[in-house]
Amino acid sequence: MDTMRDRFAPVVSRLLDEDPRVAVVLAEIGRDRFVEAERRYPDRVINVGIREQLLIGAGAGLALTGLRPVMHTFASFLVERPFEQVKLDLGHQDVGGVLVSAAASYDWPSGGFTHMAPGDVALLDTLDGWTVHVPGHPDEAETLLRHAVGAGDDRVYVRLSVQSNKEALAVDGERFLTVREGRSGVVVAVGPMLDAVLAATEGLDVTVLYATTVRPFDADALRRAAGAADAADVVIVEPYLAGTSTTAANDALADLPHRVLGMGVGRRELRRYGQIEEHVAAHGLDPASLRDRISGFLRAPTRG
Repeated sequence: MDTMRDRFAPVVSRLLDEDPRVAVVLAEIGRDRFVEAERRYPDRVINVGIREQLLIGAGAGLALTGLRPVMHTFASFLVERPFEQVKLDLGHQDVGGVLVSAAASYDWPSGGFTHMAPGDVALLDTLDGWTVHVPGHPDEAETLLRHAVGAGDDRVYVRLSVQSNKEALAVDGERFLTVREGRSGVVVAVGPMLDAVLAATEGLDVTVLYATTVRPFDADALRRAAGAADAADVVIVEPYLAGTSTTAANDALADLPHRVLGMGVGRRELRRYGQIEEHVAAHGLDPASLRDRISGFLRAPTRG
């Protein structure tokens, strides 16, 4: 199966054909995927070289002229390194654009910590007005990429990963999906965490919500699910920094007695880079580890 990033260039290349407002800005990484598009649209496919701050600045400049820029590189170079430009060139100037990342939290372990970005979504949470999509399957990535580029002049972050669920769901770029219903609490699985969460909660009497758009946070869906449970206890399993969405969940349930547990990538840096599967296990995101913590926190009985 192809990866989410494999879908990125073909989808955006078609959008270049379909919409004269669309432009692509690259910082060397991924340029080979846009060779033909660059030949056809030399004024709308721009490579700035290894200059990530300029990547954002050039994208913001294009937005000021009325174009819809799509800016792409690894997450650590797209959100963390040029964060001042993200904050000022896009946010302060109040212009839109689409940031599309690759490498996620630890997709390329041998690249080292310079190529890992578990804190990207938490960092964007310090800014106002961002939509954040976290697809869990290449088909969902294609849907959400189109949704992001077509979202007027909004500021949108699309977080691509090589980690993927086996099957795509019908995501709409807005709402959480109810995948399983139960009475002992709610588990929110974000993007590529769904398969592991479903395996971890097999036989447990819990509701599982699937989130591929985490900002804005679907407070209504969480409130409905928590309100229908015997206790408004919530676990959020995210493929980035643990606890990133606990504040959003607490705000959604502010008038209800509730508990929230955030699970995700830990803050401790893992210096023996290993393989993706080893990072998953080390952060407690494998099904067995998830089941222990989820069942213990929710005190969820096994279905008879």
